[in-house]
Amino acid sequence: MKIKYTLPKALAIFAIIIAFASCEEDFNTIGVDIIGNETFKSKFTDSLSVLAYSRKLLPVQTNGLPVFQLGVYNDPVYGKRTVNFLSQVTMDVNEPDFEINPRADSVVLFLPFFSTQITDDNDVITYELDSVYGNSPIDIKIYESNFFLRDFDPNTGFQEAQKYYANQQQLFESFKGELIHTIEDFVPSDEPFKVNDTISFIPGLRAKLPTDFFQEKILNMSGSIELLNNSNFRDYFRGLYFQVESDTDDGNLFMINLEEASLTVYYEFQTEGGNVIGTGQTGADPVERFNGEFAMSFDAISVNTYQNTLPADLAEELSNPNLDEGAETLYVRGGDGIISVIELFGPDLDDNGVADELEDLRNEGWIINEANLIFYVDQDKVTGGELEPERLIIYDLKNSSVLADFTLDITSNLDPVDALNVHLGRLERGSDDNGKYYKLRITNHLSNLINKDSTNVPLGVIVTQNVLETGFQDLENIQAPGIEEVPAASVVSHEGTVLHGNRSNDLSKRLKLQIYYTEPE
Repeated sequence: MKIKYTLPKALAIFAIIIAFASCEEDFNTIGVDIIGNETFKSKFTDSLSVLAYSRKLLPVQTNGLPVFQLGVYNDPVYGKRTVNFLSQVTMDVNEPDFEINPRADSVVLFLPFFSTQITDDNDVITYELDSVYGNSPIDIKIYESNFFLRDFDPNTGFQEAQKYYANQQQLFESFKGELIHTIEDFVPSDEPFKVNDTISFIPGLRAKLPTDFFQEKILNMSGSIELLNNSNFRDYFRGLYFQVESDTDDGNLFMINLEEASLTVYYEFQTEGGNVIGTGQTGADPVERFNGEFAMSFDAISVNTYQNTLPADLAEELSNPNLDEGAETLYVRGGDGIISVIELFGPDLDDNGVADELEDLRNEGWIINEANLIFYVDQDKVTGGELEPERLIIYDLKNSSVLADFTLDITSNLDPVDALNVHLGRLERGSDDNGKYYKLRITNHLSNLINKDSTNVPLGVIVTQNVLETGFQDLENIQAPGIEEVPAASVVSHEGTVLHGNRSNDLSKRLKLQIYYTEPE
């Protein structure tokens, strides 16, 4: 996915400076034999305790996302997911004046895809679609929504933002109003929509909606208090609900470029007594008609809902993870997804608040040169190739924050697909293009645990659509072991994969913590 979120330049520059200093410090420790009166020796271990298991996430917040989705996606492992979309619309101009006797001529809905324009040597323009998955047809029903999406939560005295969750489809559908339009057998196309030889629109979902509904809802309300401002308008016309249907497990799913999305009512109006309105309009007819347009944008509150059908055996396995010994198999999936929990250094048998292994490491005074968690793809359980997620992210579950290695990665200035590849390595693929493993480097995190007495928190690993996106989304309730939030870029990720756990039957692919370190002799 090429959707780009901007990482502040100041943060990137700061990270580069610190990272170079950190790298210089690390390199200086490797190969050093004598400092003062002490002898140092570089060593390697992968024998420290790592426990990992997976959990199906509780419902996740889906308003306030960086992007939104619509459609059906069928995962070979995780089954069919249907993603519906509810969104408010706002007037581009407050208190619009439709003049005299406005009459709707056409109404156009446009939900553009993310795409890249390509111009060849002959100045022919084509488009390469981004974030469009699948090519089987789906039906999309568009309803008026009578559900009011609030900015603030009344249960907090309107002090906190209102949150909406992935599991609220039934609630939203209970407030469905009139069925406005149905788009049958929709399949995304990379072809632009051409109005004429000089005007065209980028690829997207473009549909003409019935004029009668918008004549009554919009044009007949000219001069009313409902159209005075967007606060009134959002309460009056509460939005559109897009409900997706597919008779099969297959379909298509696409990200919506809401910044370019629009709903436009094109209309005619008249003037009397020769009072000509519009540019270049002349004539002796006392009643002339002119063309106008009323534009609305999708720049207020939007929400996605997810409807999943997990295989029964997988759902059972996820509902009963082995919290004491970990798992043979780990699962990760985006959306209202599946997360893998990683706990390092084993139990705290002396009950002093610090895992025994970590306590021993602190006493040893190790200097950490490199520390990695390598997650091998269970190739027997996944369909390889382009269906595999390119990136995973690891984060601090307790504090809902990225690790120290995230901010110190000198590749943060690259495009999202390549960025932060020192810390969050891209999927390593074999010659057959199937995924082999992900290497997540946690050197600075581990160094802080050992040498700075940082708290040894559980870590979360999940799919991400964009490693540079640092926002988090709340879960509806706190989930053991203290999961309160997940990365926003995981919520908009459609893919999933299967990994070998710390108890995998394939010993060579078991999840282990690899540490390259220097210790005094």
